[in-house]
Amino acid sequence: MANPSVPIVRTLSEPESKDLVAAYGVPVPGEATAEDAPAAADAADALGYPVVLKLAGDSIAHKTERGLVRLGLATRSAVEAAAVDLLGLARSEDGAVELLIAPMISGDRELIAGMFRDEQFGPLVAFGLGGVLAEAIGDVVFAPAPLNRADAAALIDRLATQEVLGAFRGQPAVDRELLVDLLCALGRLAAERSDVASVDLNPLIVCEGRPIAVDALVELADPSAGDRAVGGGDAVERRAPGSAGTHRLDPLFNPKGVIVAGASTHPGKFGFVTLHNLLAGGYEGPVFATNRERAEVLGRPTLASVDEVPEGEADLVIVCTPKASVREVLTQAAHRGVRGAFLTTAGYGEAGEAGRAEQAELVALAEELDLVIAGPNGQGVISTPAKLCAQIVAPNPPAGSIGVVSQSGNLVSAFLNHAVSSGVGVSRAISAGNAAMLEPIDYLEYFADDPATSVGLCYLEGVGDGRAFYERLRAVTRRMPVVVVKGGSTGAGARAAASHTGSLASDDRIVDGVLAQAGAVRAAGVEAGFDAAAMLATQPPVRGGRVVVVTTVGGWGVVAADAIERSAHLRLDPLPGDLSAAIDELLPPRWSRNNPIDLAGGETRDTVPSVLELVASHPSTDAVLLLGLGIQSNQAALMRSGGFYPDHGLERIVDYHERQDERYGRAAAEVSASTNKPVICATELAVTQPSNPAPAAVAATGRYACASAERAVAALDAMVAASTALGRTSS
Repeated sequence: MANPSVPIVRTLSEPESKDLVAAYGVPVPGEATAEDAPAAADAADALGYPVVLKLAGDSIAHKTERGLVRLGLATRSAVEAAAVDLLGLARSEDGAVELLIAPMISGDRELIAGMFRDEQFGPLVAFGLGGVLAEAIGDVVFAPAPLNRADAAALIDRLATQEVLGAFRGQPAVDRELLVDLLCALGRLAAERSDVASVDLNPLIVCEGRPIAVDALVELADPSAGDRAVGGGDAVERRAPGSAGTHRLDPLFNPKGVIVAGASTHPGKFGFVTLHNLLAGGYEGPVFATNRERAEVLGRPTLASVDEVPEGEADLVIVCTPKASVREVLTQAAHRGVRGAFLTTAGYGEAGEAGRAEQAELVALAEELDLVIAGPNGQGVISTPAKLCAQIVAPNPPAGSIGVVSQSGNLVSAFLNHAVSSGVGVSRAISAGNAAMLEPIDYLEYFADDPATSVGLCYLEGVGDGRAFYERLRAVTRRMPVVVVKGGSTGAGARAAASHTGSLASDDRIVDGVLAQAGAVRAAGVEAGFDAAAMLATQPPVRGGRVVVVTTVGGWGVVAADAIERSAHLRLDPLPGDLSAAIDELLPPRWSRNNPIDLAGGETRDTVPSVLELVASHPSTDAVLLLGLGIQSNQAALMRSGGFYPDHGLERIVDYHERQDERYGRAAAEVSASTNKPVICATELAVTQPSNPAPAAVAATGRYACASAERAVAALDAMVAASTALGRTSS
């Protein structure tokens, strides 16, 4: 697990490695060392047979590959013969060697644990399947060190092959408390010994449920590199949560006046579009536009330069000028009282070494001028409380409480398009661009202190100082749930991210571990990210993972049950007897009598609202998933257009279906509000026919209708993960 970026100065022998980790509480077998065969045999006699015999030394790292291990030696003579054989395999480059004698520990499972120092994220603890399975399956999870007990338990829970930790082939389950102890010990070692570059405990043999490190390898690094290895990357200012640092972003999101520098008469230019969107969005503060020719734009006069803006009338400038004039614009703006700038101008850090140098100069200038700059190479900024739509593209989303930050401008648009489509709006949204001065974590900290924002939604490609990012994100998630969509999770994605913003992506499993321990929810993509954020923004907090599915059609219930079974935090428990009996009073005998609750076409006028109320109010229920809304209204739509409407009784049945589906959509929100539990609606009609009365009613209540049962389950799973992380990171 050694990181090649950390210079290794020495590899400890196996006995020295075990002595070191044992001092921190890692369980190791009782062992002895010997210089020759007779002494090895004496040690084996004392330990008891059978034993393991190894050739150990500072320069011997991979004993198994070199055939330097003998297992299951059952007699003194066997030990002596093996000792002579092993000593004969020593090489000159091995240096001083010795024989290691240990009890032969047999178990039914092999695990792996360790720590290493990542250049970007600092010290990490690793845990997973060990032995040959470590490479064959690759089920290894990571978390930043040190770990508290809750962090260590959460790390264990993230292992995909959880069955391996349970009762196995007649053997007891792995003692999780002992695993927690071991992982915390590795975290303490990482924090206290900056000279330790890496620790490998492979395998950890599980013997009667107890993990024992039968092999250990410790690599030492130059202690002078320790601080960098702990912090990772280049140091950045680490502001305390809620400090005055977040208020410096106020000019970006709550400006008293805005300047559009570089307004153009050409409707295809950024300067035209930005001014248009700002004015069309209804921003109520003073707006100034500059154009070197003083040309009228959108019927408004312009100024020749920012120098002509009245002093103190604007504190935000949107820069849409060519790169050659950016420094001049910023300098003039600062002199007129501007404190924030958004730069759409490209050709900086994303354009190679020369561009990165120019970008650094831009940041230095901004600091000298006491300006905060967003971008460059950004798309714009949205702030619905300020009626601010200062961006070079559409849309202008409805108001809501989701705060969006993205390292891709197009991904901001994608999130905002989902907001427009669903009606679940945003509070603030910004394209970080190249993040020359302000990184995504700066905006997330601002959102966490913002009364208008209840959840953060972030598209992330890379971070600068990974350790600082982790620590600051962990502080943010104590105050606000954060959903992260991480780009660059594959080799191809990482290369695209580097060419896009100059970011460098870390190993995806490391990023996954960092986000998880920081308390953020990682979403698989744009749709999943918005689903999760929309649920967190519009539903009550979820208290646990016990889900009851209510469905008007059986197939959706089966799909939902499958998705819940695959989820990390949800479960589908059988219905309690009293709840089943109460539902019996409302439904015909053919209903499923199980969870999912398949109404089996037994709905009457009041069935769905009544069942929802029964289920959501029961103490065994944490959340309800309602499926099958809008089906009857879909048929009603066909009846309206089929050429026979309104005759033949169609007018009455169409009105009934539409009225009932609207009622069900509203009932979900009403029951959720009265029980303070999530009641989540899912129907493909939310995207295929959003005007259908059912999804339209859900939207009218301010709630979010997921496009499928699978997406609803994933979003609910994310809600539980966020709630769990909040409890862990706050401790």
